[in-house]
Amino acid sequence: MIQDKEKWREDLRNAYFELYSDLGGSGKSFESLMQVIEKRAKERGEELKALDLREHDWYMSEDMIGMMLYVDLFAGNIKLMINKIPYLLELGITYVHLMPLLKPRKEENDGGYAVEDYMDINPQLGCLEDFVMLMDALRHAGIAVCIDYVLNHTADTHEWAKKALRGNKKYQDMYMMYDSRDIPDLYDATVPEVLPDKHPGNFTYKSEIDKWVYTSFSDFQWDLNFKNPMVFEKMVDIMLYLANLGVNIIRLDAIAFVWKEIHTSCRNLAQAHKLMHMLHCVKEIACPSLALLGEAIVEPDEIFKYFGTSDYVECGILYNANFMVNIYNSLATRDVRLMKIDNERFKVPVTGCFMNYIRCHDDIGWGFNEEAIKQFGLDPNQHKHFLIDFYSRDYEGSFAKGEVYQYNPRNHDARTNGTLASLLGLEKAQDRKDSHGRAFALNRIKLVTALIFSHRGIPLIYSGDEIATMNDQSYLQDAHKSKEGRWVHRPSFDWERAEKRNDPYTDEGVIYLFTQNLIRIRKGEPLLNGKIEAQIIDANHNQVYTFYKEEENQRMLFLYNFSENNQYVSNKILRNKGFYGYMTDQLTGKVVSLEEKELHLYPYECLWLKETKPQDA
Repeated sequence: MIQDKEKWREDLRNAYFELYSDLGGSGKSFESLMQVIEKRAKERGEELKALDLREHDWYMSEDMIGMMLYVDLFAGNIKLMINKIPYLLELGITYVHLMPLLKPRKEENDGGYAVEDYMDINPQLGCLEDFVMLMDALRHAGIAVCIDYVLNHTADTHEWAKKALRGNKKYQDMYMMYDSRDIPDLYDATVPEVLPDKHPGNFTYKSEIDKWVYTSFSDFQWDLNFKNPMVFEKMVDIMLYLANLGVNIIRLDAIAFVWKEIHTSCRNLAQAHKLMHMLHCVKEIACPSLALLGEAIVEPDEIFKYFGTSDYVECGILYNANFMVNIYNSLATRDVRLMKIDNERFKVPVTGCFMNYIRCHDDIGWGFNEEAIKQFGLDPNQHKHFLIDFYSRDYEGSFAKGEVYQYNPRNHDARTNGTLASLLGLEKAQDRKDSHGRAFALNRIKLVTALIFSHRGIPLIYSGDEIATMNDQSYLQDAHKSKEGRWVHRPSFDWERAEKRNDPYTDEGVIYLFTQNLIRIRKGEPLLNGKIEAQIIDANHNQVYTFYKEEENQRMLFLYNFSENNQYVSNKILRNKGFYGYMTDQLTGKVVSLEEKELHLYPYECLWLKETKPQDA
């Protein structure tokens, strides 16, 4: 253990001076950083120190089942959240992501991502003592906790920003501020806008100090200056403070934006990757059981780079945003080729795993592998507009009922809002009283939920999706929410509907009981842990996604029919991959034979097959 820590100290030292030797970093500033790290390490509680002794890749276990939720929408407040732990345990949740709950600015705050005080809790949710009590309760229930840590920027009401506005040079240097438009204009020439309709431009003028402040996301979110070694030290101190409260996973927000250079896009720069490696080194020294979850919703080619390599680790977990888009694409096109290509294209190092999800609190941005789309004879721009129309507008033949978000009239680009159930057809079927459409919608939900539970990584559910929650238009009546369309898929958790969760004849019961069974199966199947790669089988079939997993003479075969029609897969192809005889579907107990000519899949059916002895068939 001591030797490991020495290794990480040396790695941190090397990376620190590579980054900061020409930016004011010195032996003295590095020692100051190490003092912060060592102080926080000593302050760590005994239960947390015990967790630090376990395997550092604990989060790759097949037992990891995630749910993300807003505390106020799910339970009311932090104290009441403790009362909801039995519900999480009943479903089988072992990891919960509590959406932004650090103290935000009082006015508009980007859903909690404009943080005023990283070391305090949103008073509308409770106090710090309540939060520590919840951390203890969840830990004792065997549930790991993730919270958001906004790394790129603070609120303009943060104490650092307020001191900067009072003219304090030390705190002005914590941000990126300029006396004239000269440098901002150079940045703006190459840096794309994040939210052009809501917050155009990348800079905000502050008349109090006659300076232009870098503000990527909004005028009240000031970008931090990570070229200043003191900023890195302060943010390390806060990260370790949060870890010592009992947080097991820290979601690093907007990591692609953290380093800026003139004449670049200020996205995904090499220095940003070095910062991620340095944070990994820090946590290995002070709190090795802490996992870092990187939020980098960028181009597919760039996302996986934030894992780093086995020898130069960055984030242990990343959101698999590309997989999410490919799932929706496969449902809309009834074509799984893009999903197959990208699974072969992006190989995750053994030190990392993806967080697999079908939707989250955010909108869906339609970024995909454009070169592959061209190979299919399609125009990427037209295909993006097809997906936008299919899921967000009244597209002929579409089952979806989503909503357009962030429409750009210049290029007609847009994003999509909506709950899983509404996007996959349940709301439209309900509106039309279409029993056939309802059955298809429920099977679509089951199909994609099973898929994220079987692919390499950690499955993550958005709270309410397990009871087939649909779009909620009530946000339009709330003056604080009505201008933000994403609230349509962030409703308060409906505990009355949840009462139906054990009734298999209700929408709620169909999805809940299926999800609960998936969780039970995953927890008992080592082949479903986050380390084992999905091996794609080219079944010569565009509608059926087929792969297998194997380890130590154990094998499982997975098939997913992404169409509303019966499909047939050649058993000869499966036999060529070593799958013979009889196999049992782990989801239903059904026995199938691979000795026949073809394997039949019903509309939107998924199969999880393991070998069965003939006498058991």
